[in-house]
Amino acid sequence: MNRRDALKHAAVLAAAALARPGQAEAQAPAAGANLPDFFPGFTSERVKTSGAEINLVRAGSGPPVLLLHGAPQTHISWRLVAPELSKTHTVIVPDLRGYGDSSKPPDTADHANYSKRAMALDQVEVMTHFGFDRFPVVGHDRGGRVGHRLALDHPDKVTRLAVLDIIPTYYLYTHVTLEFIQAYFHWFNYVRAAPGPEEQLKAQYEAQRAKASTDVQREYMRVYNDPANIHGMCEDYRASASIDLKHDEESWGRKIQCPLLTLWGLKGPMGRLYDVLAIWKERGVNVTGRGLPAGHNLQEDAPADVLSELQAFLKS
Repeated sequence: MNRRDALKHAAVLAAAALARPGQAEAQAPAAGANLPDFFPGFTSERVKTSGAEINLVRAGSGPPVLLLHGAPQTHISWRLVAPELSKTHTVIVPDLRGYGDSSKPPDTADHANYSKRAMALDQVEVMTHFGFDRFPVVGHDRGGRVGHRLALDHPDKVTRLAVLDIIPTYYLYTHVTLEFIQAYFHWFNYVRAAPGPEEQLKAQYEAQRAKASTDVQREYMRVYNDPANIHGMCEDYRASASIDLKHDEESWGRKIQCPLLTLWGLKGPMGRLYDVLAIWKERGVNVTGRGLPAGHNLQEDAPADVLSELQAFLKS
């Protein structure tokens, strides 16, 4: 099976029932209201981009670094790493469009408003807003996929790229196995037509809300129980199984030119199922990486290890 046929086959498997576009644009709730201070010394800000309004926190001085979160989390997933990095860098930690307190652009038939290309452009415009034309990007999970697209679409902007616990989306959808489906069933579940996945997630999160016992858990539950956030995340996955695959196919032969660091959790399925470093070495010209003693959420499970790796990578 050639690459184009594999893409079509995977798209059928992954997105046989892609969602129909919605009618109304969801409005982002006010950011920062009655929230615990997860980032002491950081300022909370909102930046209007050409396609969204991005909620973020920022602190520090010196060279910049952009930290991107995964799904279904928000910028607070970086609360254990960002403060230390801010001692030597200007650290900018946003919510991706569709997540947290960033805006939720309207749906489109092709899911373009939730494509990694659109999300990447948001971050270029955020960094430009703060006066940074070139910057390193660190992305976990979905944020790593945004970082990957950012490095491909804007190679003049990205000086270094670190991706946490992922391999390229295109590789996954063109190498569908039973083990992948079992470990990452949500990749297939969330691309079903709305409102099926949204209603299922809403019921799941409502059940979890009562069990939240820490400030972090309560903040995540605040976001997870917002229907606009649930829909935004599902649209992100729908985009990954459709328009993102088209963008990835178009650029599959191009390699990331800047230094690329890949880190993955030794306690999660990514490192068990894939040779993460070898796969990324096919995608970049200067790739390093290793597994860490953590699950999928590396920056929350092993923040000291992640911090050490990022400090060395940003300094080298």
